[in-house]
Amino acid sequence: MEVSNSQIPVLGFVAYNGVGKTTLLLKLLPLLCERGLCVGMIKHVHHQFDVDKPGKDSFELRKAGAQQMLVTSNQRWALIVEREFEHEPRLEDHIAHLDLATLDLILIEGFTQSRFPKIELHRPALGKPLMFTDDKNIVAVASDSPLILPDHIELLDLNDEKQIARFICERFLSQVFNAQSQR
Repeated sequence: MEVSNSQIPVLGFVAYNGVGKTTLLLKLLPLLCERGLCVGMIKHVHHQFDVDKPGKDSFELRKAGAQQMLVTSNQRWALIVEREFEHEPRLEDHIAHLDLATLDLILIEGFTQSRFPKIELHRPALGKPLMFTDDKNIVAVASDSPLILPDHIELLDLNDEKQIARFICERFLSQVFNAQSQR
């Protein structure tokens, strides 16, 4: 499946568990926001999860049978939808839930089988193989050690989030910055 419906750039981060995807994203998001970007984020998890806690009204109402639970305030809102899927939902379906009119970039953590540009995070010391050999959508590898990569794959320093933010902006957001400068 290919993510092509969105006019907004979509960029994923893929790695084996324990490499630091979320840690890197926690450092990248503020850098991208400092550049004036509005970033949406989708994170795939492989297990059941709850965003509210037992004892909270929204949790209890959902457990009592509400198939959709929207929690709202003057600062944020969240929609929790109870669904049973025979298979994992498609990334495109999740992107459609975002308010695309307000976003400049969508970052994805996970969805390794979907076809969209990705940055692979790699720590050779963990002994895991590189993923780019099996995923033609990987455009860069961020590593904490020097690597020899094919010419079409950029090598980034996993410990230099500013370099990675710069790469994202130059490679995926040049049209956003051009539009901002014309205003």
